[in-house]
Amino acid sequence: MTSSPRFTLRERLSGEAGPGLVLMAAAGVALVVANSPLGPAYRHALHLPLGPLGLLHWINDGLMAVFFLFVGLEVKREVVAGDLSTPAARRLPVIAAVAGMVAPALVYLAVTKGDPALVRGWAIPSATDIAFAIGVLALVGSRVPASLKLFLTTVAIVDDIGAVAIIALAYTGGLKPVALAAAAVILVLLFWLNRRGVRALWPYMLLAALLWIAVLQSGVHATVAGVLAALFVPLGDGDHGPLARLEHGLSPWVRYAILPIFGFANAGVALGEAPFWAPLPLAVAAGLFVGKQIGVFGAMRGAVAMGWAARPEGASWVQLYGVALLAGIGFTMSLFIGGLAFADPLLVEAVKVGVLAGSLLSALAGFALLRWGAR
Repeated sequence: MTSSPRFTLRERLSGEAGPGLVLMAAAGVALVVANSPLGPAYRHALHLPLGPLGLLHWINDGLMAVFFLFVGLEVKREVVAGDLSTPAARRLPVIAAVAGMVAPALVYLAVTKGDPALVRGWAIPSATDIAFAIGVLALVGSRVPASLKLFLTTVAIVDDIGAVAIIALAYTGGLKPVALAAAAVILVLLFWLNRRGVRALWPYMLLAALLWIAVLQSGVHATVAGVLAALFVPLGDGDHGPLARLEHGLSPWVRYAILPIFGFANAGVALGEAPFWAPLPLAVAAGLFVGKQIGVFGAMRGAVAMGWAARPEGASWVQLYGVALLAGIGFTMSLFIGGLAFADPLLVEAVKVGVLAGSLLSALAGFALLRWGAR
Protein backbone atom coordinates (compact mmCIF):
# COMPACT_ATOMS: atom_id res chain seq x y z
CA MET A 1 0.00 0.00 0.00
CA THR A 2 1.40 3.37 -0.92
CA SER A 3 1.18 6.51 1.18
CA SER A 4 -1.02 8.13 -1.42
CA PRO A 5 -4.79 8.02 -0.83
CA ARG A 6 -5.25 6.41 -4.25
CA PHE A 7 -4.31 2.78 -4.66
CA THR A 8 -4.54 0.73 -7.82
CA LEU A 9 -5.46 -2.92 -7.94
CA ARG A 10 -1.80 -3.87 -8.28
CA GLU A 11 -0.90 -1.89 -5.16
CA ARG A 12 -3.78 -3.35 -3.17
CA LEU A 13 -2.90 -6.97 -3.75
CA SER A 14 0.26 -7.02 -1.64
CA GLY A 15 -1.73 -6.84 1.62
CA GLU A 16 -4.85 -8.81 0.74
CA ALA A 17 -4.19 -11.86 2.93
CA GLY A 18 -5.13 -9.96 6.10
CA PRO A 19 -8.78 -9.10 5.32
CA GLY A 20 -9.39 -12.58 3.94
CA LEU A 21 -8.02 -14.22 7.07
CA VAL A 22 -10.09 -11.95 9.33
CA LEU A 23 -13.22 -12.82 7.33
CA MET A 24 -12.43 -16.54 7.56
CA ALA A 25 -11.92 -16.22 11.30
CA ALA A 26 -15.25 -14.39 11.73
CA ALA A 27 -17.06 -17.13 9.82
CA GLY A 28 -15.33 -19.83 11.86
CA VAL A 29 -16.23 -18.18 15.17
CA ALA A 30 -19.86 -17.83 14.01
CA LEU A 31 -20.02 -21.56 13.21
CA VAL A 32 -18.56 -22.49 16.60
CA VAL A 33 -20.91 -20.17 18.49
CA ALA A 34 -24.00 -21.29 16.53
CA ASN A 35 -23.26 -24.94 17.33
CA SER A 36 -22.44 -24.36 21.00
CA PRO A 37 -24.66 -23.73 24.04
CA LEU A 38 -24.44 -20.05 23.07
CA GLY A 39 -26.34 -20.76 19.83
CA PRO A 40 -29.81 -19.71 21.03
CA ALA A 41 -28.45 -16.47 22.51
CA TYR A 42 -26.54 -15.77 19.27
CA ARG A 43 -29.68 -16.16 17.15
CA HIS A 44 -31.80 -14.16 19.61
CA ALA A 45 -29.32 -11.28 19.66
CA LEU A 46 -29.36 -10.96 15.88
CA HIS A 47 -33.09 -10.20 15.97
CA LEU A 48 -33.03 -7.65 18.78
CA PRO A 49 -34.87 -4.46 17.74
CA LEU A 50 -32.73 -1.34 17.42
CA GLY A 51 -35.04 1.49 16.48
CA PRO A 52 -36.92 0.85 13.23
CA LEU A 53 -34.86 -2.27 12.31
CA GLY A 54 -33.51 -5.35 14.01
CA LEU A 55 -29.78 -5.84 14.55
CA LEU A 56 -29.43 -8.23 11.59
CA HIS A 57 -31.28 -5.80 9.32
CA TRP A 58 -29.00 -2.96 10.38
CA ILE A 59 -26.03 -5.12 9.43
CA ASN A 60 -27.45 -6.40 6.13
CA ASP A 61 -29.21 -3.21 5.02
CA GLY A 62 -27.09 -0.54 6.70
CA LEU A 63 -23.49 -1.69 7.02
CA MET A 64 -23.65 -3.52 3.71
CA ALA A 65 -24.79 -0.30 2.02
CA VAL A 66 -21.42 1.14 3.07
CA PHE A 67 -19.76 -1.95 1.58
CA PHE A 68 -21.60 -1.38 -1.70
CA LEU A 69 -20.60 2.29 -1.61
CA PHE A 70 -16.98 1.13 -1.37
CA VAL A 71 -17.51 -1.34 -4.23
CA GLY A 72 -19.08 1.39 -6.35
CA LEU A 73 -16.13 3.72 -5.75
CA GLU A 74 -13.70 0.96 -6.69
CA VAL A 75 -15.59 0.08 -9.85
CA LYS A 76 -15.86 3.72 -10.98
CA ARG A 77 -12.16 4.35 -10.43
CA GLU A 78 -11.03 1.23 -12.25
CA VAL A 79 -13.38 1.78 -15.21
CA VAL A 80 -12.61 5.48 -15.60
CA ALA A 81 -8.89 5.63 -14.87
CA GLY A 82 -7.63 2.25 -13.67
CA ASP A 83 -6.98 -1.30 -14.83
CA LEU A 84 -10.40 -1.58 -16.49
CA SER A 85 -10.17 1.66 -18.45
CA THR A 86 -9.38 0.06 -21.83
CA PRO A 87 -11.42 -2.54 -23.76
CA ALA A 88 -8.39 -4.81 -24.14
CA ALA A 89 -7.73 -4.86 -20.38
CA ARG A 90 -11.27 -5.75 -19.39
CA ARG A 91 -12.21 -8.12 -22.22
CA LEU A 92 -11.02 -11.45 -20.76
CA PRO A 93 -12.11 -10.86 -17.13
CA VAL A 94 -15.51 -9.58 -18.27
CA ILE A 95 -16.08 -12.62 -20.49
CA ALA A 96 -14.93 -14.95 -17.69
CA ALA A 97 -17.05 -13.17 -15.07
CA VAL A 98 -20.24 -13.23 -17.15
CA ALA A 99 -19.83 -16.93 -17.95
CA GLY A 100 -18.95 -17.47 -14.30
CA MET A 101 -22.32 -16.04 -13.29
CA VAL A 102 -24.43 -17.86 -15.87
CA ALA A 103 -22.97 -21.36 -15.42
CA PRO A 104 -23.51 -21.56 -11.63
CA ALA A 105 -27.11 -20.41 -12.05
CA LEU A 106 -27.70 -23.16 -14.62
CA VAL A 107 -26.11 -25.78 -12.35
CA TYR A 108 -28.28 -24.58 -9.46
CA LEU A 109 -31.46 -24.85 -11.53
CA ALA A 110 -30.43 -28.28 -12.81
CA VAL A 111 -29.85 -29.64 -9.30
CA THR A 112 -33.09 -28.19 -7.92
CA LYS A 113 -34.93 -29.45 -11.05
CA GLY A 114 -36.83 -26.20 -11.35
CA ASP A 115 -38.58 -26.59 -7.97
CA PRO A 116 -40.86 -23.50 -7.71
CA ALA A 117 -40.08 -23.22 -4.00
CA LEU A 118 -36.35 -22.95 -4.69
CA VAL A 119 -36.10 -21.20 -8.05
CA ARG A 120 -35.64 -17.76 -6.44
CA GLY A 121 -32.22 -18.85 -5.27
CA TRP A 122 -30.75 -19.15 -8.77
CA ALA A 123 -28.40 -16.18 -8.24
CA ILE A 124 -26.93 -17.35 -4.92
CA PRO A 125 -23.86 -19.13 -6.41
CA SER A 126 -23.23 -16.48 -9.07
CA ALA A 127 -20.94 -14.12 -7.12
CA THR A 128 -17.29 -14.29 -6.02
CA ASP A 129 -16.17 -13.04 -2.61
CA ILE A 130 -13.29 -10.68 -3.40
CA ALA A 131 -11.79 -10.55 0.11
CA PHE A 132 -11.98 -14.30 0.68
CA ALA A 133 -10.72 -15.29 -2.80
CA ILE A 134 -7.83 -12.82 -2.89
CA GLY A 135 -6.96 -13.74 0.70
CA VAL A 136 -6.56 -17.40 -0.26
CA LEU A 137 -4.61 -16.45 -3.38
CA ALA A 138 -2.28 -14.27 -1.30
CA LEU A 139 -1.47 -17.28 0.90
CA VAL A 140 0.02 -19.01 -2.15
CA GLY A 141 2.68 -16.30 -2.25
CA SER A 142 5.11 -15.59 -5.06
CA ARG A 143 4.21 -18.76 -6.98
CA VAL A 144 1.37 -16.81 -8.57
CA PRO A 145 2.25 -14.01 -11.03
CA ALA A 146 0.89 -10.53 -10.33
CA SER A 147 -1.11 -10.65 -13.57
CA LEU A 148 -3.12 -13.58 -12.20
CA LYS A 149 -3.92 -11.80 -8.96
CA LEU A 150 -5.03 -8.78 -10.95
CA PHE A 151 -7.17 -10.99 -13.16
CA LEU A 152 -9.00 -12.61 -10.22
CA THR A 153 -9.61 -9.23 -8.61
CA THR A 154 -11.04 -7.88 -11.85
CA VAL A 155 -13.32 -10.91 -12.24
CA ALA A 156 -14.57 -10.38 -8.69
CA ILE A 157 -15.23 -6.68 -9.36
CA VAL A 158 -17.25 -7.50 -12.50
CA ASP A 159 -19.09 -10.11 -10.41
CA ASP A 160 -19.94 -7.39 -7.89
CA ILE A 161 -21.41 -5.24 -10.67
CA GLY A 162 -23.51 -8.18 -11.81
CA ALA A 163 -24.62 -8.93 -8.25
CA VAL A 164 -25.81 -5.35 -7.76
CA ALA A 165 -27.81 -5.55 -11.00
CA ILE A 166 -29.32 -8.89 -9.92
CA ILE A 167 -30.31 -7.50 -6.52
CA ALA A 168 -31.92 -4.43 -8.10
CA LEU A 169 -33.81 -6.38 -10.78
CA ALA A 170 -34.56 -9.81 -9.31
CA TYR A 171 -35.00 -9.15 -5.59
CA THR A 172 -37.08 -6.02 -5.53
CA GLY A 173 -40.37 -6.11 -3.67
CA GLY A 174 -43.50 -4.02 -4.12
CA LEU A 175 -42.39 -0.59 -5.29
CA LYS A 176 -43.56 2.58 -3.53
CA PRO A 177 -43.81 5.51 -5.97
CA VAL A 178 -43.38 8.30 -3.42
CA ALA A 179 -40.15 6.85 -2.04
CA LEU A 180 -38.87 6.19 -5.57
CA ALA A 181 -39.62 9.79 -6.52
CA ALA A 182 -37.71 11.02 -3.47
CA ALA A 183 -34.76 8.82 -4.44
CA ALA A 184 -34.87 10.22 -7.98
CA VAL A 185 -34.78 13.81 -6.66
CA ILE A 186 -31.77 12.98 -4.49
CA LEU A 187 -29.98 11.43 -7.47
CA VAL A 188 -30.60 14.64 -9.43
CA LEU A 189 -29.06 16.63 -6.58
CA LEU A 190 -26.02 14.33 -6.55
CA PHE A 191 -25.68 14.82 -10.30
CA TRP A 192 -25.94 18.60 -9.84
CA LEU A 193 -23.19 18.57 -7.19
CA ASN A 194 -20.95 16.58 -9.51
CA ARG A 195 -21.57 18.87 -12.49
CA ARG A 196 -20.95 21.97 -10.38
CA GLY A 197 -17.52 20.57 -9.48
CA VAL A 198 -18.15 20.32 -5.73
CA ARG A 199 -15.12 18.54 -4.22
CA ALA A 200 -16.09 18.47 -0.53
CA LEU A 201 -17.24 15.01 0.50
CA TRP A 202 -19.80 15.92 3.15
CA PRO A 203 -22.59 17.03 0.74
CA TYR A 204 -22.28 13.74 -1.14
CA MET A 205 -22.35 11.71 2.09
CA LEU A 206 -25.35 13.64 3.43
CA LEU A 207 -27.29 13.00 0.23
CA ALA A 208 -26.10 9.38 0.22
CA ALA A 209 -27.62 8.89 3.68
CA LEU A 210 -30.91 10.43 2.54
CA LEU A 211 -30.79 8.28 -0.58
CA TRP A 212 -30.36 5.16 1.58
CA ILE A 213 -33.48 6.07 3.59
CA ALA A 214 -35.51 6.69 0.43
CA VAL A 215 -34.39 3.47 -1.25
CA LEU A 216 -35.02 1.51 1.97
CA GLN A 217 -38.63 2.71 1.89
CA SER A 218 -39.06 2.25 -1.87
CA GLY A 219 -39.07 -1.55 -2.16
CA VAL A 220 -35.66 -1.65 -3.89
CA HIS A 221 -33.01 -3.18 -1.63
CA ALA A 222 -31.33 -0.42 0.37
CA THR A 223 -27.77 -1.50 -0.48
CA VAL A 224 -28.30 -0.38 -4.09
CA ALA A 225 -28.20 3.19 -2.73
CA GLY A 226 -24.51 2.73 -1.92
CA VAL A 227 -23.57 1.96 -5.51
CA LEU A 228 -25.75 4.73 -6.93
CA ALA A 229 -24.21 7.32 -4.60
CA ALA A 230 -20.68 6.19 -5.51
CA LEU A 231 -21.27 6.93 -9.18
CA PHE A 232 -21.57 10.66 -8.48
CA VAL A 233 -18.50 11.09 -6.24
CA PRO A 234 -15.97 13.02 -8.39
CA LEU A 235 -12.77 11.32 -9.40
CA GLY A 236 -10.90 14.63 -9.24
CA ASP A 237 -7.14 14.63 -9.75
CA GLY A 238 -6.78 10.93 -8.99
CA ASP A 239 -4.25 10.70 -6.16
CA HIS A 240 -5.92 13.29 -3.94
CA GLY A 241 -9.39 13.56 -5.45
CA PRO A 242 -12.64 13.09 -3.51
CA LEU A 243 -13.20 9.53 -4.73
CA ALA A 244 -9.71 8.34 -3.78
CA ARG A 245 -9.92 10.01 -0.36
CA LEU A 246 -13.27 8.41 0.40
CA GLU A 247 -12.20 5.01 -0.89
CA HIS A 248 -8.98 5.14 1.12
CA GLY A 249 -10.89 6.18 4.26
CA LEU A 250 -13.50 3.44 3.92
CA SER A 251 -11.08 0.64 3.04
CA PRO A 252 -9.95 -0.44 6.55
CA TRP A 253 -13.48 -0.13 7.94
CA VAL A 254 -14.97 -2.24 5.17
CA ARG A 255 -12.27 -4.91 5.18
CA TYR A 256 -11.60 -5.25 8.89
CA ALA A 257 -14.96 -4.33 10.41
CA ILE A 258 -18.00 -4.40 8.10
CA LEU A 259 -17.23 -7.65 6.25
CA PRO A 260 -16.19 -9.58 9.40
CA ILE A 261 -19.31 -8.34 11.23
CA PHE A 262 -21.44 -9.44 8.27
CA GLY A 263 -19.67 -12.80 8.21
CA PHE A 264 -20.16 -13.36 11.92
CA ALA A 265 -23.84 -12.39 11.75
CA ASN A 266 -24.67 -14.48 8.68
CA ALA A 267 -22.39 -17.54 8.69
CA GLY A 268 -23.62 -19.03 11.95
CA VAL A 269 -25.69 -22.08 11.09
CA ALA A 270 -26.67 -25.06 13.24
CA LEU A 271 -25.18 -27.78 11.06
CA GLY A 272 -27.61 -30.50 12.15
CA GLU A 273 -30.67 -28.52 11.06
CA ALA A 274 -29.92 -28.42 7.32
CA PRO A 275 -28.36 -31.60 5.85
CA PHE A 276 -25.93 -30.99 3.02
CA TRP A 277 -27.57 -33.54 0.72
CA ALA A 278 -30.91 -31.68 0.66
CA PRO A 279 -31.61 -30.11 -2.78
CA LEU A 280 -31.05 -26.46 -1.78
CA PRO A 281 -27.62 -26.68 -0.09
CA LEU A 282 -26.46 -29.22 -2.65
CA ALA A 283 -27.50 -26.93 -5.52
CA VAL A 284 -25.75 -23.92 -3.98
CA ALA A 285 -22.55 -25.88 -3.30
CA ALA A 286 -22.57 -27.43 -6.80
CA GLY A 287 -23.16 -24.03 -8.38
CA LEU A 288 -20.17 -22.55 -6.57
CA PHE A 289 -17.75 -25.46 -6.88
CA VAL A 290 -18.75 -26.95 -10.24
CA GLY A 291 -20.54 -24.14 -12.08
CA LYS A 292 -17.98 -21.44 -11.33
CA GLN A 293 -14.96 -23.39 -12.52
CA ILE A 294 -16.76 -24.55 -15.67
CA GLY A 295 -17.96 -21.04 -16.51
CA VAL A 296 -14.80 -19.09 -15.70
CA PHE A 297 -12.22 -21.52 -17.07
CA GLY A 298 -14.31 -22.53 -20.08
CA ALA A 299 -14.83 -18.88 -21.03
CA MET A 300 -11.11 -18.17 -20.70
CA ARG A 301 -10.11 -21.08 -22.91
CA GLY A 302 -12.73 -20.20 -25.48
CA ALA A 303 -11.92 -16.49 -25.57
CA VAL A 304 -8.17 -17.08 -25.97
CA ALA A 305 -8.67 -19.85 -28.55
CA MET A 306 -10.90 -17.61 -30.65
CA GLY A 307 -8.50 -14.68 -30.43
CA TRP A 308 -10.89 -12.45 -28.49
CA ALA A 309 -8.46 -11.91 -25.63
CA ALA A 310 -4.93 -12.69 -24.50
CA ARG A 311 -3.95 -14.95 -21.62
CA PRO A 312 -2.65 -13.04 -18.54
CA GLU A 313 1.10 -12.51 -18.81
CA GLY A 314 3.21 -15.22 -17.17
CA ALA A 315 0.23 -17.39 -16.18
CA SER A 316 -0.08 -21.04 -17.15
CA TRP A 317 -3.36 -22.78 -17.90
CA VAL A 318 -2.97 -24.81 -14.70
CA GLN A 319 -2.72 -21.58 -12.71
CA LEU A 320 -5.72 -20.14 -14.52
CA TYR A 321 -7.69 -23.25 -13.63
CA GLY A 322 -6.69 -22.74 -10.00
CA VAL A 323 -7.98 -19.17 -10.16
CA ALA A 324 -11.23 -20.44 -11.71
CA LEU A 325 -11.59 -22.69 -8.66
CA LEU A 326 -11.03 -19.75 -6.30
CA ALA A 327 -13.78 -17.85 -8.12
CA GLY A 328 -16.15 -20.38 -6.54
CA ILE A 329 -15.63 -18.77 -3.15
CA GLY A 330 -18.93 -16.92 -2.94
CA PHE A 331 -19.14 -16.30 0.78
CA THR A 332 -20.26 -12.70 1.39
CA MET A 333 -22.39 -12.02 -1.67
CA SER A 334 -23.85 -15.54 -1.78
CA LEU A 335 -24.99 -15.33 1.84
CA PHE A 336 -26.34 -11.84 1.17
CA ILE A 337 -28.35 -12.90 -1.90
CA GLY A 338 -29.57 -16.01 -0.07
CA GLY A 339 -31.08 -13.81 2.61
CA LEU A 340 -32.90 -11.82 -0.07
CA ALA A 341 -34.08 -14.88 -1.99
CA PHE A 342 -35.83 -16.71 0.85
CA ALA A 343 -37.97 -15.57 3.75
CA ASP A 344 -38.22 -19.03 5.36
CA PRO A 345 -35.51 -19.26 8.08
CA LEU A 346 -35.04 -22.98 7.36
CA LEU A 347 -34.26 -22.25 3.71
CA VAL A 348 -31.86 -19.47 4.71
CA GLU A 349 -30.05 -21.93 6.99
CA ALA A 350 -29.88 -24.43 4.14
CA VAL A 351 -28.37 -21.73 1.90
CA LYS A 352 -25.68 -21.08 4.51
CA VAL A 353 -24.72 -24.76 4.56
CA GLY A 354 -24.42 -24.81 0.77
CA VAL A 355 -22.45 -21.56 0.63
CA LEU A 356 -20.01 -22.67 3.31
CA ALA A 357 -19.53 -26.10 1.71
CA GLY A 358 -19.10 -24.79 -1.84
CA SER A 359 -16.81 -21.95 -0.78
CA LEU A 360 -14.66 -24.25 1.37
CA LEU A 361 -14.30 -26.83 -1.40
CA SER A 362 -13.39 -24.10 -3.89
CA ALA A 363 -10.86 -22.53 -1.52
CA LEU A 364 -9.13 -25.81 -0.67
CA ALA A 365 -9.04 -27.10 -4.25
CA GLY A 366 -7.84 -23.78 -5.67
CA PHE A 367 -5.17 -23.36 -3.02
CA ALA A 368 -3.90 -26.92 -3.43
CA LEU A 369 -3.68 -26.61 -7.23
CA LEU A 370 -1.91 -23.26 -7.13
CA ARG A 371 0.40 -24.30 -4.26
CA TRP A 372 1.48 -27.72 -5.49
CA GLY A 373 -0.02 -28.48 -8.88
CA ALA A 374 1.31 -25.50 -10.83
CA ARG A 375 5.01 -26.33 -10.45
